[in-house]
Amino acid sequence: MMDDENNWLKNAVVYQVYPRSFSDSNGDGIGDLQGVIDKLDYLNDGTENSLGVDAIWLSPVYVSPMKDFGYDVVDHCDIDPMFGDLATFDRLVTEVHRRGMKIIMDYIPNHTSSEHPWFVESRSSRTNPKRDWYIWRRPKSDARLPGGQGSPPNNWVSRFGGSAWTFDPATGEYYFHNFLPEQPELNWRNRDVRDAMKRIMRFWLDRGVDGFRTDSTNYLLEMEGFEDEPPNPDYVPGKSNPYDALLHIYSHGRPETLIALNIFCQVLGEYVGRYMVSESYIDIPHMLRFYNVCPDDLVQPFNFNLIGLPWSAREYRKFVDELEATLRDRHWPNYVIGNHDLPRIVSRVGVERARLLAMLIFTLRGTTFVYYGDEIGMENVPIPDNEALDPRGWNVPGFGSGRDPARTPMQWDGGIFAGFSSGKPWLPVSDNKDWCNVATERDDEGSMFSLYRRLIHTRNSHTAFLAGAYRSVDGGSDEVFCYYRESDNGIMFVALNFSAVEQTITAPSGKIICTTIPGSPQRKISDNTLVLRPYEGVIIEL
Repeated sequence: MMDDENNWLKNAVVYQVYPRSFSDSNGDGIGDLQGVIDKLDYLNDGTENSLGVDAIWLSPVYVSPMKDFGYDVVDHCDIDPMFGDLATFDRLVTEVHRRGMKIIMDYIPNHTSSEHPWFVESRSSRTNPKRDWYIWRRPKSDARLPGGQGSPPNNWVSRFGGSAWTFDPATGEYYFHNFLPEQPELNWRNRDVRDAMKRIMRFWLDRGVDGFRTDSTNYLLEMEGFEDEPPNPDYVPGKSNPYDALLHIYSHGRPETLIALNIFCQVLGEYVGRYMVSESYIDIPHMLRFYNVCPDDLVQPFNFNLIGLPWSAREYRKFVDELEATLRDRHWPNYVIGNHDLPRIVSRVGVERARLLAMLIFTLRGTTFVYYGDEIGMENVPIPDNEALDPRGWNVPGFGSGRDPARTPMQWDGGIFAGFSSGKPWLPVSDNKDWCNVATERDDEGSMFSLYRRLIHTRNSHTAFLAGAYRSVDGGSDEVFCYYRESDNGIMFVALNFSAVEQTITAPSGKIICTTIPGSPQRKISDNTLVLRPYEGVIIEL
């Protein structure tokens, strides 16, 4: 599938497994590691019957109180009992590798749980050796709050609502948290913190992990002066998320973040064929800075930009062209259209557009990331208020902040709990499970699953998609995004109709080997002219 074992991420299709919701092996309603092992053949059994992905990315399975579902870590070097144990994890790594796949773990360097032994020590006294492992500041001298303490050190706010500072009465200081109060921020300017986080990376790399997805990368370092952040002139009270009331120029996206990335590079460089993808919602110029941190390209930033683009062939072409023109030859792009923090792709854009975007991300140059369930067209599941669990949704109500709807159980079949578990799942199963499920879609040539499977295997069987250059062209319609993928061993032409009406384009002579519209009749390209149906994408082999 990939031309260089030590450069495996370059052309990989990476499948994100959200373990709580993927497969439950013991009937407690929560997915687990054994459940993931049980479903590996679905992901890749070496034949074209399986989805055919190259790697899995495992969302957090560390020991945690689960205030933020695993992103509040108590022990970075052990598995939470709800998911299994280290022995089960080791079996998972073995089984993943036996199938020729790679495994990426979530790595959470920005914060810990407030129950982590490091923080318990840090808050025990101002003189504790681990005090400086976290970010503590004295209150303002105004002493105007009900407890008699001064106000927080500055006006910074949390992504999960309210102040980013929580007062600790025992030591009389505030600690900083970009997310929940139960997720205090580590102080990455402290060398001992950096050394500890490097040891954690090595612990998992030594167990055979092939790389990491790094959480909250842009929050790792803050402005040392801790100045107030300026108001956002575009903020509309009551209509905009309260977090957007400020311009986060001091608490987020600091250039000092690259210092931390360089440390990650150092550790990854001690091993062969290990990589890291960093969560960072950034534009192309900032992406280039991330790429340039490691001289040997061991770290790349996630490219989330497709998610926010206006629905327009012109805008998509403009973005991809700019990205390709900006990146150096040694860099490789990646594309993402969904993850555990975002609404489901079908719920955002609809089924037809979701099929078109699938063809786009699997035929562009670089790494492709797939969120579990998107390959069968899973949608957001309405969660009643009394069943909502996501703290972001509780703390910031009314702005669609809750992430539960996109984290519901994987729909394996049409059974009462969609084949996910024999017990009641931790989140409700979608009402569409009767027809939107793996068992139903596997043998339906027109299904979303069949399209994903066909696109992945088409990608992996053509050098033009794996190693070919990208070149966009005008196809005769501004509503259609056309491009070539060209290599010495073949040339492919892709045309994507972004409009709701037919479009006639100029297309090269060749064979149409894939279309996004199910049940399409065989067509020929006549006099270099091709009519695309609404929201149709095609791949033409020259």
